[in-house]
Amino acid sequence: MKRISFFLTFILILGMIFVGGGVIWWRGVTGAASTETKTTSFLIVKGASAERIGQDLLKAGLIKNRLAFKIYLQTHNLTTAIPPGEFLIPRNLKLGELVDLLLKGPTEMWVTIPEGLRREEIVERFIDGLKMEDANAQVFRSEFLEESEDWEGFLYPDTYLFPRDVGAGQVVTRLKATFESKFGKNTGSSGLTLLEVVTLASIIERETLGSEERAIVAGVYMNRLNAGWALDADATVQYAVANVKCSIIPVDCDWWPRPLTKDDLLYNSSYNTYRNPGLPPGPIANPGLLSLTAVANPQKTDYWFYIHDGEGKIHFAKTLEEHNRNIQKYLR
Repeated sequence: MKRISFFLTFILILGMIFVGGGVIWWRGVTGAASTETKTTSFLIVKGASAERIGQDLLKAGLIKNRLAFKIYLQTHNLTTAIPPGEFLIPRNLKLGELVDLLLKGPTEMWVTIPEGLRREEIVERFIDGLKMEDANAQVFRSEFLEESEDWEGFLYPDTYLFPRDVGAGQVVTRLKATFESKFGKNTGSSGLTLLEVVTLASIIERETLGSEERAIVAGVYMNRLNAGWALDADATVQYAVANVKCSIIPVDCDWWPRPLTKDDLLYNSSYNTYRNPGLPPGPIANPGLLSLTAVANPQKTDYWFYIHDGEGKIHFAKTLEEHNRNIQKYLR
């Protein structure tokens, strides 16, 4: 009995030492990493894991221990709760205080603008991405659409980092400046003006499904332009129809309505390239670099027509007869 009692006492003492040591270790590693009160700019990239965030925080001298950070997130069920963006973090925060600050959201946030959106769609991306409240969203939307009215096509699609309180005018200026730095006034061998390049690129952005087909489609449209033909681009009709249908309630509107009806194809608009030969008055969306480059340097081709089948595969044709056969074969 004495041996058993001694053994139990020994185990109890070891447990107390272990628990006490753990408490001391936890207090040590969760304390402030510095006594400095100055702030440090800290960036969390989109898709960063808790492990990656912990590594970066340790490297920046904002936490003492990466394992403690990971344990804290796991025990509080927060491993996927920290949003990406740029944070201003005081260097003297304890671990719990630092995590609380991260959970409140960054001072700057990532916003991704995909290729081929209208400016009315772009503004909603910013409202969502910057997590604006309703009142601020209404003001931002109104100002953005006013500031960007003459710049459809030149609002460059990319991933941006913006302050949460950024003004709409600043956003438009930044998107335009990015277009200038990425593409500039490059009209290549197209023989078109910059506005014409951007206009045709915006059509190709909406009409094509893969990067490898853009240059050929650009060649198709150049053939039709040079011959004085109508472009017959569905995307321009979608743009024209949506301009009217979405003018009453623009938020959550379908800006690219499908399928188009026969009446839609006859819609009286200068943007309807079924009714009007040549290019529409201006861009219908904001194209990316691949489409812009495809138009600036179009591929010479004997094709004059194309369709996409139900699986998205493109089929080109040199003659109207061949084109009609493709329609019967792939779309009926």
